[in-house]
Amino acid sequence: MARKPKGRRIDGVFLLDKPGGISSNGALQRVKRIYGAAKAGHTGALDPLATGMLPICLGEATKYSQFLLDSDKRYRTTAKLGVRTDSSDADGEVVETKAVPDNLSRTHIETLLQTHFSGEIEQVPSIYSALKHNGQPLYKLARQGIEVEVKPRRVRIHEIKLLDLREDELDLEVYCSKGTYIRSIVEDLGLMLDCGAHVSMLRRLETGPYREPMMMTLEQLQALAEPREGDDQECIQARLDQVLLPPWTAVVSLPALELSAEQARTLQYGQGCSAIFEQRGQVRLFIAGTETFVGVGEVSDDGVLKPMRLMSTAPTE
Repeated sequence: MARKPKGRRIDGVFLLDKPGGISSNGALQRVKRIYGAAKAGHTGALDPLATGMLPICLGEATKYSQFLLDSDKRYRTTAKLGVRTDSSDADGEVVETKAVPDNLSRTHIETLLQTHFSGEIEQVPSIYSALKHNGQPLYKLARQGIEVEVKPRRVRIHEIKLLDLREDELDLEVYCSKGTYIRSIVEDLGLMLDCGAHVSMLRRLETGPYREPMMMTLEQLQALAEPREGDDQECIQARLDQVLLPPWTAVVSLPALELSAEQARTLQYGQGCSAIFEQRGQVRLFIAGTETFVGVGEVSDDGVLKPMRLMSTAPTE
């Protein structure tokens, strides 16, 4: 018999503004404890150095975390020129220092960005990335002195902009596909400028449909959990739950399709709906006339709806 998970059953997405100096898993565990949630997961790790958008999925929302993992991201980064590190960021050991060219110009840098870092490009991930090799994160192997071959991967840079250029620093904003390593961009750009560079600041601004102003800090969340005069536990939980986004927001890019309660029950039994639907491909499902989210399904080429990832908590009455 399966052991009942500890914690309360709560479904939703919390948009954490992750602070620097803490791992993504460490941040996840703090949010999970504050909510007292039975189940939680994040949607794409940020390095301890990095800050910003870290969607935390609670309960049934974890079923849709892959959609956020696969979504496009937007970052802002500061590159420190003239210094290379073994990890390509400020947490690494310095491996080379060089003078920054006196004649460095915005025009030259912008030309390099558009020529080499725009559209579909090939990247070699850093050996200090969280990418796994035989089940082990590369950064763990690198710190043990174990060398592995890291194969190039293709990513897409939708937009890359030079925001500011100072004597030995430059600021970039990058809108990119999943799997893009910003520190690899900074490392490669530094080599092209013949002075080297590393990431001194990295902030994720957007993940999929979620934008920077929607985030909350750990301190703000903790403040909501502090007891107030006349509070009981239900009041505190209600206050916390109000800042959660519904699970369907993780798949808001999918077209919506309304079902009858009978059709929803059919899907939850693992069966397809033989009714003909005009929509094709993946869809997010709701019960008609309500805000009840049923989950994600897929309409085949012949118009039959099949279940993919359904909410086990969705009522069908």
